[in-house]
Amino acid sequence: MAHQHPTTENVTTSSIENRLRDAGIQPTRQRMAIAQVLLHAPVHLAADDVLLQARRHLPSLSRATVYNTLPLFVEKGLLRALRLDRERTVYDSCTDAHSHIYHEDTGMLEDIPNNMLQWPNVPQINDDLELVGLDLIVRVRQRPAQNPRN
Repeated sequence: MAHQHPTTENVTTSSIENRLRDAGIQPTRQRMAIAQVLLHAPVHLAADDVLLQARRHLPSLSRATVYNTLPLFVEKGLLRALRLDRERTVYDSCTDAHSHIYHEDTGMLEDIPNNMLQWPNVPQINDDLELVGLDLIVRVRQRPAQNPRN
C-alpha cells in the first residue's frame, strides 16, 4: 500500500483550516502558520526548520508556540514524530505507515516506498496490548575514502 501525501495543488488555506478543525484543533493564526508549513506537501522538518519557515507566514511566531504545537499535531494524528537520535526529532507530514532512510552525515531523511521492503515477522505481543505502529529507519552515511597503499 503506497502512502499518500497531500499535493500542493489541492491544499488551500481553507482546506488546512478544515483539517485542523477535523482533528479537534482550534485554527489560531499561530497554528495556521505552522500547519501551512507542514501540511501543504510532503515534508520532513525539525522544529527549528518549522519555526524559520512558519515565520514567513507570521513573523511574530515564537519558538515556544512551535515547540508546544508540534506535539499537539502529533497527538491529533496530523504528523508523525521521528526520533532520529537523542537530540534530533523530525516531523513527517505523511502519517500512514512507511519507512525512511536517514543520512547521518547530511541529516537528510527520505521515504522508502513500501514496495521496496519485506516486513519482518512482528513479535508475539500480550493479549492486553495492541500494535500501534512499526517504524523502520535505515541509517546510512558516506563510506570513508579508501587510501591506496603506495
